[in-house]
Amino acid sequence: MAMHLDIVTPEKKVFSGFVDNVYLPGADGEMGILPQHAGLVSALQAGELRYLHNGEVGTLAVGSGFAEITQEKVVVLTDMALGEEEIDEEETEKALERAKEKLHDQEHDLDAEEVANLQALIAKQMAALSFKRKRRH
Repeated sequence: MAMHLDIVTPEKKVFSGFVDNVYLPGADGEMGILPQHAGLVSALQAGELRYLHNGEVGTLAVGSGFAEITQEKVVVLTDMALGEEEIDEEETEKALERAKEKLHDQEHDLDAEEVANLQALIAKQMAALSFKRKRRH
């Protein structure tokens, strides 16, 4: 028995197909989803998303977003979904350092929205780096 998975970012549909399971980085920790799962909507945090498709495990580094789960379908709406080959470790490290420096140096000059945006960017960059380094080892 399979369920349909759609992974969508603002730029494109990253994946659409039938899968045997999905593991999501939920706001309260990792969630495993199997066909016939109870319906729910969950916030996502930056981390690793895994799914089993045609006997192969697919993995992506994802940012924050939401997942809508029904008995037959999982729809993931996220601001980032990158495969290992799409992550440039050096560039990601540089972007992470720039964001951390800006947050540290200008924290008192930034409004709450700017601080939240920088914190989200830092979380995404850290998730991408962790994902890339895990795959390298």
